[in-house]
Amino acid sequence: MAEHTYRVLVRGRFADLTDDQRATLREHLKGFDLLRDGGFSEEGGLTFDEKLDFFSYRVILTAPSDPREGKPDEAGLRRAAAALDALGVDFRGLRAAVTDMDEMKINRPKRLA
Repeated sequence: MAEHTYRVLVRGRFADLTDDQRATLREHLKGFDLLRDGGFSEEGGLTFDEKLDFFSYRVILTAPSDPREGKPDEAGLRRAAAALDALGVDFRGLRAAVTDMDEMKINRPKRLA
């Protein structure tokens, strides 16, 4: 079975943050550059802003192209939950959007005559 590369974007909201959790998350933001650190990667990356309301988690996964073999959205949700658990914060409303990079159509510009 062939493997495909997927970009998984998981979004959600922080829930019931304490003052200590807010301080930890704000500390996590120090030195964070959205343009450098906010993209998709195989390690996965959690991004949020100073309002500490919404967050997103971006990860690149490889999985079989047959959806019965493994679902990249479920794997992305598990990875996002693990990253949030590692920070010790509660969350709600996780939802995943998956893009199959091997099925993506690329529109190349036509050459000018």
